[in-house]
Amino acid sequence: MNRFLKRSIHFFAIPFFTLIIVAACDKDMSVMLDNSATSNVGVTLIDSFTVNTSTVQLANLPSAGTGNILVGKATVPQSGSVKSTSYFRIGLTSTANDIPETARFDSITLVLKPTATPYSFGDTTKMQKITVHQLTEALATKTPTPLFPNQALPLYVIGNTIFTDQTFGYNSTPIGTISFRPRMHTLDSLSIRLADAIGQDFFTRIKAGNIQVTSYDNFKEYFKGLVLVPDEENTAVAAFNDVVEVRINYNYPSADGHKRTGFKTLGILEPGFQYNNIVTDRTETAFEELSAKKAIPTSSTSGLTYVQSGSGTVAKISLPTLKEFLQAENIAVNKAELVIETSSKTNTMYPVPSNLVLSINDQDGVPRSVLQSVYSSGTQYAVLVPGVETGRNGTYTFDLMMYLQQLKSTQIYDNTSFYLMENPNSTTQGQNEIIPPDLFRSFNTAFIASENSKPKIKLNILYTKFR
Repeated sequence: MNRFLKRSIHFFAIPFFTLIIVAACDKDMSVMLDNSATSNVGVTLIDSFTVNTSTVQLANLPSAGTGNILVGKATVPQSGSVKSTSYFRIGLTSTANDIPETARFDSITLVLKPTATPYSFGDTTKMQKITVHQLTEALATKTPTPLFPNQALPLYVIGNTIFTDQTFGYNSTPIGTISFRPRMHTLDSLSIRLADAIGQDFFTRIKAGNIQVTSYDNFKEYFKGLVLVPDEENTAVAAFNDVVEVRINYNYPSADGHKRTGFKTLGILEPGFQYNNIVTDRTETAFEELSAKKAIPTSSTSGLTYVQSGSGTVAKISLPTLKEFLQAENIAVNKAELVIETSSKTNTMYPVPSNLVLSINDQDGVPRSVLQSVYSSGTQYAVLVPGVETGRNGTYTFDLMMYLQQLKSTQIYDNTSFYLMENPNSTTQGQNEIIPPDLFRSFNTAFIASENSKPKIKLNILYTKFR
């Protein structure tokens, strides 16, 4: 029989072998194969792989134009609190002076509506308080700079914008207050009455055709914007649509003698100048010292690590000895999957990401790209497979075949690592509608399951080895 044909028959006759690499922080990973072998195929046991994991705080988090006004404060027992204060400019949706001459000012209200997909994070059974303040400092974008000199900027930073760590001055005296229960699935809208003095001033200027209200540029110089501030005792963060309405309500007598009502509307005319200032407080948690310049290895948190959107908290995963294994002679990798278990449940007050991505980071730990799908040219999403109440954890699974091929054959991925996170890129949907990155639109949180103080992360490699 032809020698090549004989080898081919042996190759296809054997069952696949499964290499299970048990991923844990600073722990050797074992490789287990079944007991099949032929004269051309060898069975090998390897335990030299290690995986390093840590919790990382991303830097330069853009927060403007996400479409979501996030306002509130919530506390996660394992990781601390997150607080979001929302800033935005407003302007008249129509500068036409169409208010009847006999009209009189009535009131001014700020109307907020939940996002199309209602969202909240935290304990929504308690009353929440929001105060409205007037900006005293104009909102402004800034040019991002690398965390350290000569580093690249992360893939999600594409130019000047407003970032989550920026703050701007506002009057400490509120011009409006509301208390409510954030049952976002049943809440139609929130209507917050604002100070009459501000509404009367707007109304008078519009009726008089004052130059400060005849154009948006003039108006934003005169009135710099609004800030929604959550109370420190709040227990939940709520998401509202950025299509807000500030209504200047008035009434006037009609020709038939009856009272009529009307209103002029102000709204967010520049979505790029609505942003959420996000503050974390991890005091008395295992992540108390976490910062953009200081990662927390899981060896110091008993294996605990997590992913949280909004705050930019990600789980770092690196496999420093994987390339050495791939360069071994006579090895053909048939399948490679990274399986990550989460202990977070889907039926709690803390939403879990429905899918996650892996960023590919350069040698400085800066995310430069995302893991691509094996079957298309787009981003690869690991969809959450929920756990069960009997104890099985939820899982996110990534196909690493393309990554391993590049790692083996080129130097492009040398000294790289992964960040586990929600999607950091904008996407296009429908008629070129740009969907902002998931990473900045919520506080979705997933804790990685652990066992024996090690994260439950497995790299499963199906491979064939020839003698």
